[in-house]
Amino acid sequence: MKDIESAEKLAKEMIEIGKLANRETVCVLTNMEEPLGYAVGNSLEVIEAIKFLKGDMPEDLKQVVLELGAFMMKLAGEGDNIEENKERLLENILNQNAYNKFLELVKNQGGDISYIENTDKFPKAKYIKPIIAKTSGYICEIDAKEIGKLACYLGAGRIKKEDKIDSSVGIILNKKVSEGVTENEILGYVHGNDIEKTEDVINKINEVIKIKEQKASVLPTIIEVLGN
Repeated sequence: MKDIESAEKLAKEMIEIGKLANRETVCVLTNMEEPLGYAVGNSLEVIEAIKFLKGDMPEDLKQVVLELGAFMMKLAGEGDNIEENKERLLENILNQNAYNKFLELVKNQGGDISYIENTDKFPKAKYIKPIIAKTSGYICEIDAKEIGKLACYLGAGRIKKEDKIDSSVGIILNKKVSEGVTENEILGYVHGNDIEKTEDVINKINEVIKIKEQKASVLPTIIEVLGN
């Protein structure tokens, strides 16, 4: 949703639908003003998820995973204390139990777990080009919707229903809103298989990532929880 008020309205409607179905429903409102984590694109996001299960957790992604997981545990009758649930989840990530369970799930469904064990096996884009900061300052905005559109333009999503998705393309960002940058610093990388589109996306991302002299205030990752 484009604003908190609209998200709250939708959440309340979802909670009422849950009541009609005799299902306890909890809605977690999260900040989507910038991409969650650092990866945007099919294989790139899967690789980020695998790294997460190995303990390499971007802070915003970690907060969302633990929040959602803790409430899922509560709704499943596995613990009413949300903070204790988060601790249990984190413990099972850090001790590799979650990663090993993921391997088991993929193997049981006939998947090739060697890709999980060695993410270098995932297909790579032909061109991996850096996004260079044109000025110094602080990042004040990274429009998540526009980043998504640019990834789609590269082939990570469909513009027309008959389009084929290219699992290797996408965008990796190195920075978050409010972080400082210096001129000529690498802000991230564009992964593309068409050089013209790749260069085009680099130029457009430099417009999407807005840098100003003053540090910007940011919304918390978890904005609100309704229905708990």
